[in-house]
Amino acid sequence: MSGIDGSVVLLGQGNANDGRFGVRASRLAELVNFGIPVPATIALSIEAVRMIASGHAPDTEKILDPFGPETLVSVRSSPGGIDWGGAPTFHAVGLNCAIHEELCNAHDPEAASKLYFDFIKSYAVRVARLDPEEFEALTASCPDVFGRLARAKSLYAKCTGESFPQDMGVQLTHVLRSMVRAWEGPTAHLLRSAHGAPENAGLGLLVQKTVVATKSGEGDNGFGAVSGADPESGSRGLFGNFCPGCISVARVEMPESSIKKLSPRSSSDLEKHLDLLRRRKQDELEIDFAVANGKVWVLDARPIDCSVQAAIQIAVDLAESGLISKESSLGRLEPDSIARILHPQVDRSRAYNVIATGISASPGAASGAVAFSSQAAAEYAARNESCILVRIETGPEDIKGMHFASGVLTGRGGITSHAAVVARGLGVPCVAGASDIQFDARMQALISPGGKIFREGDSISIDGTRGEVLEGAVPLEKPGLSDAFRIFLDWADESRDMEVRANADTPDEVQVANSFKADGIGLCRTEHMFFDEARLTVMREMIFADSDSERRATLKQLLPMQRSDFIELFLNMQGRPVCIRLFDPPLHEFLPRERDEIKELADALDLPDSRIIARMDELREFNPMLGMRGVRLGITVPEIYEMQARAIFEALVEARRRGHPGTPEIMIPLVSANREVELVKSSVDAVAHTVRKETGETFDYKIGVIVETPRAAIRAGDLAANSSFLSFGTNDLTQMTYGISRDDSQRFMATYVARGVYPEDPFATLDKEGVGELLLLAAKRGREANPDLVLSICGEHGGDAATIEFCRKAGFNYVSCSPFRVPIARLAAAQSAIRNRSDFRR
Repeated sequence: MSGIDGSVVLLGQGNANDGRFGVRASRLAELVNFGIPVPATIALSIEAVRMIASGHAPDTEKILDPFGPETLVSVRSSPGGIDWGGAPTFHAVGLNCAIHEELCNAHDPEAASKLYFDFIKSYAVRVARLDPEEFEALTASCPDVFGRLARAKSLYAKCTGESFPQDMGVQLTHVLRSMVRAWEGPTAHLLRSAHGAPENAGLGLLVQKTVVATKSGEGDNGFGAVSGADPESGSRGLFGNFCPGCISVARVEMPESSIKKLSPRSSSDLEKHLDLLRRRKQDELEIDFAVANGKVWVLDARPIDCSVQAAIQIAVDLAESGLISKESSLGRLEPDSIARILHPQVDRSRAYNVIATGISASPGAASGAVAFSSQAAAEYAARNESCILVRIETGPEDIKGMHFASGVLTGRGGITSHAAVVARGLGVPCVAGASDIQFDARMQALISPGGKIFREGDSISIDGTRGEVLEGAVPLEKPGLSDAFRIFLDWADESRDMEVRANADTPDEVQVANSFKADGIGLCRTEHMFFDEARLTVMREMIFADSDSERRATLKQLLPMQRSDFIELFLNMQGRPVCIRLFDPPLHEFLPRERDEIKELADALDLPDSRIIARMDELREFNPMLGMRGVRLGITVPEIYEMQARAIFEALVEARRRGHPGTPEIMIPLVSANREVELVKSSVDAVAHTVRKETGETFDYKIGVIVETPRAAIRAGDLAANSSFLSFGTNDLTQMTYGISRDDSQRFMATYVARGVYPEDPFATLDKEGVGELLLLAAKRGREANPDLVLSICGEHGGDAATIEFCRKAGFNYVSCSPFRVPIARLAAAQSAIRNRSDFRR
């Protein structure tokens, strides 16, 4: 930069990266340094703008001196941060009656008059703060542009008591003040604070010569925006729009024609500029440009606002061309952004009506008919029709319906609710906790806050990425995984030093986990295998058994079903690790809720209704999630775990005979005391001995604990004595540490975060100060007792980038997450490893 003084400078040679003039000034100064033609531009420093804000008059004579007389300028914001916003560009400052007359002579008079009218309207609304509707009314009521211009001048004079200013210095002074005023407004403060801007965020301003084409010149004339890569796909080429024949960039809202309308010379110049920027900036940029009499001028440059698919393609292309390293390419995407290309998304180019909002529980979007039950969802699926399963909240009995549905909507629940966890595992979009919409069970209807009623069969859409419920069926964009996506994640695997496993319970989930190259199964929740209709009946028979012998006889019917599940699981994983959690939920979850369901069960078991109701009363608990479940059930009803252990070992033997050896990991849930581990381990070891004797086969297995209670974390040293691994179930561990129901937290969590009680939702990202301390304590004590202890995390936090960073630094061996979050976790683990490497080369 060459200086007029220290705070008002003419962009030129020199250092432009000291931050005093904002990010846009730095970018434009770089363009000048690269030899790219940029119109003369004056930069006002952040300090100079603060002086204007405090009441000092800008020295417009000094600012305008480099431009010469009768030159129009544009005033642009140059905030201190790239995402901090700023007022829109103010075009054609300096336009007055004399220059308007010259433009009419040198150009199309109608276009010149339209330009002058637009400037007066912008000045009136943004500077003089006049009613915008009055000027909009002129456009509608006066199609003749010359008459419209005359009326705009009269309206301005009538509303302000003075003629429209003709002096360029006066205009510029007030425009600069209006730009500063907009920056200081409360709305602007809120918007930039949402993007992480500090309270004292600074704004620089740019005053740039407006490129004006002449009617008599030769070559292209017009304005446009162009990038060197397709914003949707990332493929290279010229992509953008060009508005030919415009007098000024202020007219870019004119109907756009293809960039291909440019002459070969102008296209070639743009390609050269973009290629130079690609090499020097190591990125694909988008530029605003003007062409005057065939000469291309670059007005601004910025990173392309592109899709995730395009960002991945661009990152891979830059690395393969040697401009950046593979490691640098991996750092160009936020891990969570990958979710957008794994699922269908709402087409944001179309209009739609949001009828309710909730928690973004599982990403993606879906449209379909409202279905209020699993049975209804199954009927829609049988007719090959899509549906949205709508429930107040889901339970295990709804899993079948969730398999049939295209999406799930619940009135209660949060990010780790049953609906959210299962939907993420299935890859089904879900909006949970939509509390502003009324669920009328009696009428079987949804009632929006506006009073609109949706009955079964009516069409709705859900956007699980944004947590929105939309009226009707909206257009969706299909996901597509490109070759660049696979290359990108392969590079991530080369860099990461931590395993990523998947939480998977069904063959479909295992298939998804394999397609995303999970390193194994970190959590297989066996109870989800019991909710198939045929198995559910047998499970209920077991619950109603009168004796241990009757219970064991009933469980023998479930044994071949479980064995078949595990055989398929072991074969699909082909020797990779599989961690199987023994039965966890309370038994009441397998019993019916509705009166007609109780009647059906009584008929199926040939029992009186009263017996069903009595047994349900016996199993009812005040707080079932802290009652007879997990290891407590396994100890008091040991035959359940014995059946599961036999199914695991018999399946292992069969898988080994088919050429797929493995070492299953058996996980004990809800442990709080070492004696619980001893009892279950003794029982499992006895079953293993029996199966070895019966089959004549030898095999290995591991037994470990899922740490879900604070006491288990504190006593990890004791547990490690009888465990090969500790896997932290952070959903329940967070719930128990905070004393907050993970299903009900959404009722107040947003308020708590907004008011600074918690920095973030602890169910969305790991609470490092509280729950994280328990993890660190358990890891330390566990490995002191057992140096070979394997540590992992298998709660929903396993797919969160910040949590992965925490676990990696704590020395955990792997994280496990829902199958569709495996790519996210692979990238996050790679980024964590790269950040901590001393030889990292950008």
